[in-house]
Amino acid sequence: MLELYKTYYVNRDYTQLDLFALLQAELSIQLALYPGSYVHISPSYAIPTVCYVDTDSKAKAFFRDILALETEIHKNVSYTQPTAIRFHGQDYREPIPEAEQSFDLLISQYAGIISQPCKRYLKPGKYLLVNNSHGDAGVAALDPDYALLFAIDRRDGKYRISKTPPEHYFIPKKPEQNTRESILSLGKGIAYTKTAPLYLFRRR
Repeated sequence: MLELYKTYYVNRDYTQLDLFALLQAELSIQLALYPGSYVHISPSYAIPTVCYVDTDSKAKAFFRDILALETEIHKNVSYTQPTAIRFHGQDYREPIPEAEQSFDLLISQYAGIISQPCKRYLKPGKYLLVNNSHGDAGVAALDPDYALLFAIDRRDGKYRISKTPPEHYFIPKKPEQNTRESILSLGKGIAYTKTAPLYLFRRR
């Protein structure tokens, strides 16, 4: 059942299990939304309820037997609640059948600009975890609805909260590029004076 997950994440040493354990320890996340997840089920090992969203046919097949998947994951979880998984095989830019302002964590990694169309599902005061592979972190940094809490570094193969103050990030090397429109047109992150692998924002 987990062979696809092992192939793409375990065998490539990119499960990020320690990342989600770190976030859970810091933020006590109960409900997370992961648009563009493919089969990256690592959040479920640290977070009791996770909703995954993806259009890929392999992802749809992977999540077909959710009960069996929940049972398998629960053998190795760090929480006492039942493991709960939801999956929507659709484009996250279309309305997702989930309540607005109901999630504690929105996850954006390698799947485009998620911070904008999926912001409505995130509770005010809760969190966006985002990288900048498609410029989504830069777009979030320009969005007054989000405030950067901290960056997340990866050193010696482990994720850690950066000690660098938040205001040191998202200072553009080319200020003329630092607009939402410019980042969206480029389709990737622009250059900043200081960067990190991941960022944690709070929805205002």
